[in-house]
Amino acid sequence: MKRRTPEEKYRDNLLKQQTELEEFAEHEFEWAGYLLLYYRLKKKDMPDDEYRACAFFQNKEYFGKPGSLTMCFEMYKRCREETPVIPKEQGFNMLRYRFRMYAAVLMKGGYT
Repeated sequence: MKRRTPEEKYRDNLLKQQTELEEFAEHEFEWAGYLLLYYRLKKKDMPDDEYRACAFFQNKEYFGKPGSLTMCFEMYKRCREETPVIPKEQGFNMLRYRFRMYAAVLMKGGYT
């Protein structure tokens, strides 16, 4: 049996990371749409930071800004680890918080 070379291992790891980021982008694209719909149904104005993060995913701006999707993904993982399990009734509050954190990360990274 042939062992994988370091280059093959690197390519496999890179492919795995790209797949994970693509799935994350699709997931957040969908949730950004839900958040926009939530505000539209409630007939409220969306705060600028949440709107900016939603627009980032809806317009697929991460294609033109290298590293921005990775920063958002790291924030997503951090939010999942640090926040407690919440009841269903508070789901949109958590979603709003997560998109505010994306906006903060994008602002800090200079992507907005």
